[in-house]
Amino acid sequence: MNVFYEEAGTFKVGAILADNNTSLQIEAVHGKRSKIKAASVLFRFDAPPLSEFMNHVQKVADELDPDFLWECCMNDTEFASDALAADYFGHAPSPVEAAATLLLLQNAPMYFYKKGHGRYKAAPPDALKSALAGQEKKRLKAAQQARYVDQLNQFILPEEFNPHIPNLLYKPDKNSIEWKALEAVCTEKKLTVARLMENCGAIPSSHDYHFNQFIWEHFPEGTGFGDLDTQQISNDLSGLPVADVAAFSIDDASTTEIDDAFSVTPLALGSFRIGIHIAVPALGIDPESELDRIAAMRLSTVYLPGNKITMLPGAAINHFTLAENQLCPVLSLYLDVSDDFTVTGTESRIEKVKIASNLRHNLLEQHFNEATLSKGDFEHTFSKELRLLWQFACKMEHQRGKANDINNDKIDYSFEIKNDHVTISERRRGSPIDKVVSELMIYVNTEWGRQLTDANITGIFRSQANGKVKMSTSPAPHQGLGVSQYAWSSSPMRRYVDLINQRQIIALLRNEAPPYTRESSSLLIAMSNFEVAYGIYGEFQRAMERYWCLRWLLQEKIQTIHAQVIKENLVKLDHIPLVTRVPSLPEMPPGTCVKLKLSEIDLFERSLLAEFLQKQEV
Repeated sequence: MNVFYEEAGTFKVGAILADNNTSLQIEAVHGKRSKIKAASVLFRFDAPPLSEFMNHVQKVADELDPDFLWECCMNDTEFASDALAADYFGHAPSPVEAAATLLLLQNAPMYFYKKGHGRYKAAPPDALKSALAGQEKKRLKAAQQARYVDQLNQFILPEEFNPHIPNLLYKPDKNSIEWKALEAVCTEKKLTVARLMENCGAIPSSHDYHFNQFIWEHFPEGTGFGDLDTQQISNDLSGLPVADVAAFSIDDASTTEIDDAFSVTPLALGSFRIGIHIAVPALGIDPESELDRIAAMRLSTVYLPGNKITMLPGAAINHFTLAENQLCPVLSLYLDVSDDFTVTGTESRIEKVKIASNLRHNLLEQHFNEATLSKGDFEHTFSKELRLLWQFACKMEHQRGKANDINNDKIDYSFEIKNDHVTISERRRGSPIDKVVSELMIYVNTEWGRQLTDANITGIFRSQANGKVKMSTSPAPHQGLGVSQYAWSSSPMRRYVDLINQRQIIALLRNEAPPYTRESSSLLIAMSNFEVAYGIYGEFQRAMERYWCLRWLLQEKIQTIHAQVIKENLVKLDHIPLVTRVPSLPEMPPGTCVKLKLSEIDLFERSLLAEFLQKQEV
């Protein structure tokens, strides 16, 4: 004798080995023996043979129509499966027919609700309709997903993917059929999503992939300024006094936001006056204005090789940039300097200055460098002024206790991108140009920070203690710079913090109530947000510099390169600012020169494989 029983929601059969009132010992088709409860048995049978029974049941069940059976019992409150089988077959059901009916009822939960042991109830019409609609929807989605998979396997991007490309790349909904199709194909082809999307033409280049990810995450409204990009600054600056100086700026060739310039005026007895002139957008951008809102949202210009995203729109930059041969509004700090380069007095003014020249690093450094200064044959339109500024800068550096700063010997790198061709140039930090500009900027930010502090006017200060830099509304020493307080105010077109401080300085000079107090929410929010944004922008810049370093290695077809050990298996490649790990590097002291083999450069992952070849003797 055999039994047809239910266990854990599944129908099974077995031969009876032992039988008592509450339980049975049975043997399955494949010989496994088990003990089951008597209550789980639905019926007993002798034929057909146990090994064939379920095959016969499945064949009969496949022929049953759930729609017809549902219609037969839709008005019934509850029914027994054997009663339904008897009605359907027109006779007392055979074991196979009874089992087939049960199998269909069990496998059609949308049509029939299980109410107990062998008992069911027909689903209400509305519920069935809704369930069938849901099933059809799932079927259509499955078919659509299968079509996506087929297209992606051929590296064809389904048309439906186009509106979702950024989300699929950067923040996918992993329950969507688009993502599931991508995931399936990526797994099969052993590709990343980015690589698959690139093969499908959805990503124009690896550069666009990285750049667009940054824009998507941090500039969701886009990098444009809309109407503000052409809006003219209407503030009347005609009433500002004009300074009797000829100023010049010093910047990279690509700089458009020229926000600082310098002048030198001879005085009696070998003394002279240094003018540090800062662009003054605070005169044209009112707090809480639409332009201010945009600047407060962006907080800083974003720099990356070959590109930048400016904090201010072009119209505002063009209005306030210290352009050559223009009479420009500025916030000036004048330093009276004796013949031994001691500052004997300072004066701050809001005025206009004539910008005589925009000097560029690449051209100026040919004339103004350590070699020409030491030989005394420095020839330039502003040779006298630059020499005095250099001598002054050297003294200021010494006074700050930073004359022997190891950072002065570090290498800075510049990137030039033209038609996807990258050129990486090295410049030793601490050159005369760097020293002049940096020392004058340190002086002006320190001095105006002091003036705000003495006047008890709130500003945003940068301080450093124990190597940690922080921003605060309270002045504190900056150990790294060797100054008692430091308030960024020299780049108001490129940093929102500087714009805030400039507004405070202008209020001080005009003897007006400052726009911000220590409790001003807009100031505190800007300070907090700036630190976060500045960190994000800096990280992105470094990531894109790494990307272009990898592009340079591919461009120059470099397979071996020299490097210096930083620590453990971390090295810096020569002539480019690229740091990477070398798993095969033997233990060596920092500074050791090594030769590496490079391979497997992945521009999407911004990675490469570096293998140790040999130690290099210096």
